[in-house]
Amino acid sequence: MKKIIVTIISGLFLCSTYASAEIGVNIGVSGSVGIFGATAKETLSSDSGARAGNTASDTEIAAIGYGSVFIEKELGMFSIGVDYVPTPFESDSVETRKMDQQTENSAAVSSVENKVQVDLEDLYSVYVAMSVTDNSYVKAGITSVDVITNENMGTGAAYGNTSLDGTLIGFGMHNELDSGFFWRLEGVYMNFDSASLTSGDNTINIKSLDGVNGTLSIGKSF
Repeated sequence: MKKIIVTIISGLFLCSTYASAEIGVNIGVSGSVGIFGATAKETLSSDSGARAGNTASDTEIAAIGYGSVFIEKELGMFSIGVDYVPTPFESDSVETRKMDQQTENSAAVSSVENKVQVDLEDLYSVYVAMSVTDNSYVKAGITSVDVITNENMGTGAAYGNTSLDGTLIGFGMHNELDSGFFWRLEGVYMNFDSASLTSGDNTINIKSLDGVNGTLSIGKSF
């Protein structure tokens, strides 16, 4: 999906001169705050001295704040846009120590410490907005973010990186000044698909990642 997003961004910039004279181009910056929740489950997929199939799950809810830039092309009562968050979201580091009994009849127990920290990078959204009134609109689109794992596993294994794709819906208020500058207030709900990461005998399933945010935007119409 990243190639599609890059193509759309390039197309918007290439046609901006023509569009500004014919149907309008909007460029701006946004600041957002929101609450997101994620649920993940870890599964031991093979028997390496512990009982296979053991699972552990956890749910986290966090408040976040971030900035983004966007560009839009107007098409009558519709507009198509791309929003990009240039800075990553960094999670706290999680440390776990696992005790592993070598066999069911053995008293020998080993201990390993695992540290995992996750970054969410390159959050893109491609959306279509439709005017409901002169000052309000609804929007829907697709979004994608890269999941970068930074781990230090006592076993020497490593989780891979992946991407999460999702959808968004929102509603906003738009107020344009005579100078061509505008401001917006917007609320958006985002929901990402599930994904799996594997490290040795362990598999982490990201079962859900969704949230709501409020956004204040300022920009200029050409």
